[in-house]
Amino acid sequence: MRKIVSAVLLLALAYVGSAFGATQYVSSPPLTKVVNVEVGPVRAGGITQVPIITWGGDIATIYANGNSRSTARGSVFDREGLRLNLVHEDVFPKQVEDYMSGKTPYLRGTIGQINMAAEILKRDPRTEPVFIYQLTESAGGDMVVVKPGIKTAKDLCGKTIVLQAYGPHVDYMTKIVTDACGSVDKVRIKWTKDITAPANGADNSPAAAFREDKSVDAAFVIAPDGMALTSNGTVGSGAEGSVKGARVLMSTKTANRVIADVYAVRADYFKSNRADVEKFVHGLFVGEEQLRALFKNRSAKAADYKQMLTASAEILLDSPKATADVEGLYDGAEFSGFRGNVAFFGNPSYPRNFEKRTDEIQSAFMMMGLSGQKVAMSHAKWDYSRLKAGLTDIAGVEAPRFDSAEVAKVIDRQQKQGTLGQGELFSFEVFFQPNQNTFTKDLYGKDFSRVVEYASTYGGAVITIEGHSDPLGYLKAKKESQPEDVLRRIMQSAKNLSLARANAVRDSIIGYAKSKGITLDASQFVVVGHGIEKPKTGKCGNDPCAPKTESEWRSNMRVEFRVIQIEAESSAFKPL
Repeated sequence: MRKIVSAVLLLALAYVGSAFGATQYVSSPPLTKVVNVEVGPVRAGGITQVPIITWGGDIATIYANGNSRSTARGSVFDREGLRLNLVHEDVFPKQVEDYMSGKTPYLRGTIGQINMAAEILKRDPRTEPVFIYQLTESAGGDMVVVKPGIKTAKDLCGKTIVLQAYGPHVDYMTKIVTDACGSVDKVRIKWTKDITAPANGADNSPAAAFREDKSVDAAFVIAPDGMALTSNGTVGSGAEGSVKGARVLMSTKTANRVIADVYAVRADYFKSNRADVEKFVHGLFVGEEQLRALFKNRSAKAADYKQMLTASAEILLDSPKATADVEGLYDGAEFSGFRGNVAFFGNPSYPRNFEKRTDEIQSAFMMMGLSGQKVAMSHAKWDYSRLKAGLTDIAGVEAPRFDSAEVAKVIDRQQKQGTLGQGELFSFEVFFQPNQNTFTKDLYGKDFSRVVEYASTYGGAVITIEGHSDPLGYLKAKKESQPEDVLRRIMQSAKNLSLARANAVRDSIIGYAKSKGITLDASQFVVVGHGIEKPKTGKCGNDPCAPKTESEWRSNMRVEFRVIQIEAESSAFKPL
């Protein structure tokens, strides 16, 4: 669950009146035209101001500070020799102002938000951001909600989407739309001031726009708003704030490598205070590990658990009683930890690493007019062998994310019901030659790379690899009036062959990824052999239609990939 509160001063955004309902839309110019503050030196003194936002990852920062805004004696950060003052600031442009003026050397946001500010931050070498730490990946706390008629991500193309200006969903939106439509200019975008309804005042959030504006087809929202719009994650009934027919297209439980929450530091401060920045990062690692252990052993450590929840609720949500909401914040985030940071910043082969995400984000932002040019971004290039001191979760193999047996049941049921496309987000096909049984990276490297990218970005989705066979042999046998048992054997043989090809493709993809230094979760892939049941040429009665041209004949010899979200199948998905 992600909740970000808006401030009145907000960003000098000019309202653009909506012709539909009460929602007021805003413009979203580049931050170079929004933030206007002189660069100043970081304020000297014994206490360093550190921004935090209302997000599950920041619970660990509070915990490392001793469940306090000011560093408590005996806390993780105290043992690191640091004196910090945590300042809750959800308005990102305000954070940028504090960072540039020198109130704080740190910037806290998503990788997309900091890239949005890249141009203005790099105007002065002192404020160039150096990325130092990844807190989390969003893993269920953010959603795409759609109105009737939108069944797959491809259906978003040409539609109108609403989301918060400068918020954490901008790069979420650009990734989904780019994967589905090819580029972000294939959709119409409306911006709102707020990410969710404020405690007081008018509701100018994506959820409000989704309810009130008939021209809006989809909204990027925080999980509580998504659940409300869809009658608790089902299909909206139209009652109690829901929208009739609305449903969740996907959440970040499926697209769990899209929204990365990070810390960056000013280049001048990093240069002169590298040791303190390293202590801060090490403290974040230790605090994150200890927090996960506390959640795991909450019953045995009930007093400590309650203290942590109460402090986080008071600091992040302005109410010590909002402990259930803090638990929701925690559940919506997947902590990156030591291993995640090493992969994100240190593994050039990891498909969702810092450099690759930065490049895709900046490309999309340029197309949207949120930035004028690409700018180089840097990270600390930590010696992680130094930072692992005192940590325990630094090695080992990740457990499979899916229960293979349960996933197989889900796919088998959908196949028998003819609903295998249900929950489909993306799909594409590759074709093979007659009698081909091997699939090499020389011929299919580009396609394999695309699958690896999908598997890495949508780690909570299942990827089906569906083999199809040429029906011509069966059709010839039937024309020759071969006996039914012969026809059944031909059909079964075609099904077996298509399954064998699907398996060969899966093994080739996993091998291709391994050759690139990438380990894929084999439980994420499900192979299906359709045989001649779903020919590209269609059905004529109960049999495949005979191909009329060589092109039609070859079109049946294919392997189809589908990225399918199965969030509703809780028994199949095993959260990390």
